[in-house]
Amino acid sequence: MTSQQLDNRSQGLEARVAALESELAQLKQLLAGLLEQETPWWMKVAGSFENDPTFDEAVRLGQEWRQSVE
Repeated sequence: MTSQQLDNRSQGLEARVAALESELAQLKQLLAGLLEQETPWWMKVAGSFENDPTFDEAVRLGQEWRQSVE
C-alpha cells in the first residue's frame, strides 16, 4: 500500500470518527435535555383522553373482554 493510499484511508477514518463524535455529542445533549425535564412525559399526556367517547368505548370493550375470559 502506498503512502497516498494510507493517507486517504486515514482521512476517511478521521472523517468517520468526527461524524461519530458529532452524533454522540448530539445524543448526549438530547439525553441531558430529557433528564432535566421537571415534568415526566406521562404527566404531559395524562388526562388527554378525558371526555373522549372513542377512548371510553375502548375502555368499555376492554373491561367486557376481561370479564369474558375470567
